[in-house]
Amino acid sequence: MSIVSALNLSRRTSAAFFLLGSFWGGFAALVPVIKAGLGVDDGVFGLLLLGSAVGLVSAMWLAPRADRVLGARGMQVAALGMAVMWQGMGLVSLPWMFAGLMVFLGMFSGLLDVIMNSRVSELEARTGRSLMNVNHAMFSLGYALSAIATGIAREVGMGPSEVFGALALLTVAVVMFLRVPAAMVSAEEGYSGGYPLVTVLLCGAIVFVAFASEATVESWSALHVERTLGGGAAQGALGPAMLGLTMAFGRFSGQAVAERFHELPVIIWASLISGTGAVIAALAPSPLIAYVGFGTMGLGVSVVGPMALALVGKLVPPHLRTEAISKGAVMGFAGFFFAPVFMGLMSEMFGLRAAFAGVGVFLCFSVPLALVLQRRGPSAVRSSGL
Repeated sequence: MSIVSALNLSRRTSAAFFLLGSFWGGFAALVPVIKAGLGVDDGVFGLLLLGSAVGLVSAMWLAPRADRVLGARGMQVAALGMAVMWQGMGLVSLPWMFAGLMVFLGMFSGLLDVIMNSRVSELEARTGRSLMNVNHAMFSLGYALSAIATGIAREVGMGPSEVFGALALLTVAVVMFLRVPAAMVSAEEGYSGGYPLVTVLLCGAIVFVAFASEATVESWSALHVERTLGGGAAQGALGPAMLGLTMAFGRFSGQAVAERFHELPVIIWASLISGTGAVIAALAPSPLIAYVGFGTMGLGVSVVGPMALALVGKLVPPHLRTEAISKGAVMGFAGFFFAPVFMGLMSEMFGLRAAFAGVGVFLCFSVPLALVLQRRGPSAVRSSGL
């Protein structure tokens, strides 16, 4: 019941999360087609994806200002801008054009990501409910359903233009529903503390590890299944779809976990579980075992990012919440683009198996970050019993 009530309470932000996930799920399933159309190797393709990092940096500075100017229409403007940019994916044929498109995709996607996470954090503060997991679950659900649908579309001969055209229609259908007023919070009277930069950076780094690891499966799992393990187009699309489905399940389950346990112990155990899943995928002898690895990784990593973002909102003063969420969310969202660069270079030098094994090690970095946050955090964090 808590999941249903949480979804009802945050139904507008949940729709935004679902929409963002749908676009990136379609992209993940189309990566083999897009990469082949550009005619580049793994290393160059990874570097081209880095173009969106430029857009993300812009989003980090733009989001708080855009939020103040656009107010209730912030998510609507960001969603429409993102949908328009995605239409270019079916038109670009040159590497430099693709890199330029990724800059604008990074900017609009990052803007939507920051604003919708800020709205959820504001809603959590108003209601006293934990809502971050269930909203991120909707991202994963949209991602998984879109990846599956795109895999089917590929099998019948459809390409990026048809897929992203359909997602643009979905955007038009829900955009009026995305109007959510921003909570205007003035500085606390008598507040004399400095900006909690270290806390924001530690939480943001955990989000970065989680989202970067998630991005490796989103961008490279289809290639791993199709090229390394000899699967077909539908089998390849099932790789990112498996991640999305298990992450959706993990985050819906995490809604109940978040209301019973403190975030830090959950982050530590979930990071270790997801690291194990990445290693299973790296060593998989067949697509089926790779799906087990992707699924295990998805179950673990599903709660790490949302819980770290929830911590940001809880550990900073209310009047700094939007700015702190902006930095934490953009740090995490940057992982979606820096990770594919790492994967591309690792794959080019050592192969995709070694690259996924490296992801397993990388996921364990969340453990020391959480322990440092535990020691630095306020009494509410130190009382977690960790």
